[in-house]
Parts: sequence; structure tokens; C-alpha cells
Amino acid sequence: MGATWISDAADVRLADYRDLTDVALRRVIEPEGGLYIAESAKVISRALAAGHRPRSVLVQDKWLSDAEALVGDADVPIHVVTAEVAQSLTGYAVHRGVLASMHRPALPPVADVISGARLIVVLEDIVDHTNVGAIFRAAAGLGADAVLISPRCADPLYRRSVRVSMGTVFQVPWTRLPEWSEARAALHDVGFELAALALSDDAVPLDAYSARRPERVALMLGAEGDGLSRAALQAADTVVTIPMAGGVDSLNVAAASAVALWELRRP
Repeated sequence: MGATWISDAADVRLADYRDLTDVALRRVIEPEGGLYIAESAKVISRALAAGHRPRSVLVQDKWLSDAEALVGDADVPIHVVTAEVAQSLTGYAVHRGVLASMHRPALPPVADVISGARLIVVLEDIVDHTNVGAIFRAAAGLGADAVLISPRCADPLYRRSVRVSMGTVFQVPWTRLPEWSEARAALHDVGFELAALALSDDAVPLDAYSARRPERVALMLGAEGDGLSRAALQAADTVVTIPMAGGVDSLNVAAASAVALWELRRP
């Protein structure tokens, strides 16, 4: 379709980038159930490699060649704007040059995501998008096979989650779990031991747990402050903790995920 220069921020062709928040984008009636925004050439490239389809691309003139290389021969409109128009649309300075409005794919069944997996991460009600993105990056870099998120967990395809993850939300298989009353059985039935990372008097030190780690581990992580819910802890087979020093009782959940995944990585 090629590039089109647009000078008016009110142009209807820019509506995906101007009028819709990330929450509203999920509700746009599209064949795949909604849209999300991918930012930067690296993130868009990873989304495309994962099979996601762009609806349009928004780019500043100096990055047009990057956008054209990303799109290739695909029939995707490229909207070229000034830096001022881009900031007017998004509400912030777009330093990474390229944005894409992407069709949101349907989530796969839990069974498909964890088939063949040996180490997975389960996120319960983590509402901070920065933490969600950072955990996905740790999962990708440290060898987790999949991520499962609770019904109330923040959206991994929210713009900030995608950006912080450096696009690894497209690299690591993920989907949403049902409530614990169903989720526990779904994981147990295929041989996962549920290891809750939490503070508890009877918690097993992480290194001791790693020394005897079962074949299939589901590492459960909860929100900052509140931690894992009572239902999650009741669903867990083991409570695991990271031994701390210096009067510190715990790490940020994203940092804790990286430490635990490093310790539990497969040989």
C-alpha cells in the first residue's frame, strides 16, 4: 500500500493512535478480537516473527526506511508524520520512531501453551505493567518455557509491558489461566508441581528446592505488597523463598523472578 504523509493529527486514519487507550483498543471489534500498539522496530519485528498482523504503521520521516523494511511487500498502510504530530497523537515524545497498530491474536488454550514445558511462570494479579514486561524478559532470557497469567493480571500486550519486555511477550508462549479452583487441577493433571515464591515460616530455601527440583515446575509469583493470595498458597505444593541478607525481607517481583528462574533453569 505504501507510505502516505499526514500532517493533521485529527486525520481519521490515525484514530488507532489518537483516540483509543490500551484498554479501549482491546475492545475494538476486529477479526482477532481487538488491537494493541507495538513500539520500536525491534518490538514490531518480534511481533511479526510471532505471526501477528499489523493494521497500520505510524512513523516519522527519518525512520521511514526502517518501517518499509519491516512491512516488506505486505499490504499495510504506513502513515508518515512529524515528531510534533506523533507527540500530539500519543501524548508523549515518540523517541523510537515507529509504532504499529497490531491485530490482537486469540489466546491459545492452557494445554497447548504448556505442552512439553518443564519450567513455567504463573503470574497472579500482578497489575504493574512494568513488572509484567520485566518478568517476560527474564522468562525469555533465563529459559522459562511459558508464562500463565491469572484472570486479573495486567495485560502483557499493554504498550508499557511490551516495551519493557523488549518484545519478548511475543517470544514466550503465554495465555490466561482460569481461577485456582480449575487451574490447580489443570497443572497437576500434566505433572506440574506448583512452587509458590513467598514469605512463610515453613518456606523451603530456593537453593534447597532447586537441588531436588521435580521434572515439571510451575513458579508462582504474586503482586507487589500483597503477594500471592490465600487461594494461590493453598493451591501450591511447596512454598519457596529466596534467602535474604541485610535486613531486607524480599526483592521486587521482577527481580525475584530472575533470581528464581536462574536457580531453577534446566541443565
